[in-house]
Amino acid sequence: MLKIKNLCYQVDDENDATKEIIDHLNLTVEDGKFIVITGPNGGGKSTLAKLIMGVNQLTSGSIVLDGEDISKLNITERAKRGVSFAFQAPVHFKGIRVIDLLRLASGENISIAAACEYLSKVGLCAKDYVEREVNSSLSGGELKRIEIATVLARGTKLSIFDEPEAGIDLWSFQNLIKVFENMRETVKGTIMVISHQERILNIADEIVVIENGQVKKQGPKEEILPGLLGTSAAANIACEKLGGDR
Repeated sequence: MLKIKNLCYQVDDENDATKEIIDHLNLTVEDGKFIVITGPNGGGKSTLAKLIMGVNQLTSGSIVLDGEDISKLNITERAKRGVSFAFQAPVHFKGIRVIDLLRLASGENISIAAACEYLSKVGLCAKDYVEREVNSSLSGGELKRIEIATVLARGTKLSIFDEPEAGIDLWSFQNLIKVFENMRETVKGTIMVISHQERILNIADEIVVIENGQVKKQGPKEEILPGLLGTSAAANIACEKLGGDR
């Protein structure tokens, strides 16, 4: 279980004034859920994801995973506790093959066959990718799915995906939806996705709406989604915008 209590994150703006990005945010996520976090651009969604992973350090409050306060742990320590994070723009690793990346993610010298199984789960033809270098020759959609495969290989308690649809074409997005649908059915850990996309929202067990650095709504998809669509707060959802977020 993930429990976030009175979480605050402040930054200094160009006038050296303090700006509250996350403002006393409280959130509880039960184990084994597929959670989608949505809301207006600039509301703090991506910042929250980075605070959970430890990419950014909170100003105050606490982040508790399975009863342990991980607030002061660094990224590596949080990863060891079972937290994974997939960025909006996957990182290129010049000189590293896909099989190498999957082995690093799993922490084991997994076989080619095992690596191919992870690639197949994300809709890639394994024999065409397992020996390829993770570099700019791969498309955004290919990199995104390889990154998801590494998250699957890690088998973590909490997997966070920050706007996975960003920067990919429509065909890749359609395949990405299939990947997440499969993950929802097969992955035992908790999955948290930051997204504006209605098709991803439709996969959710629960939807969390974040606005002005706070949780405005949280509940089952059937309860939250109908009230979101068509509202000004969900304009990004209605038009299925593929842009980024703070």
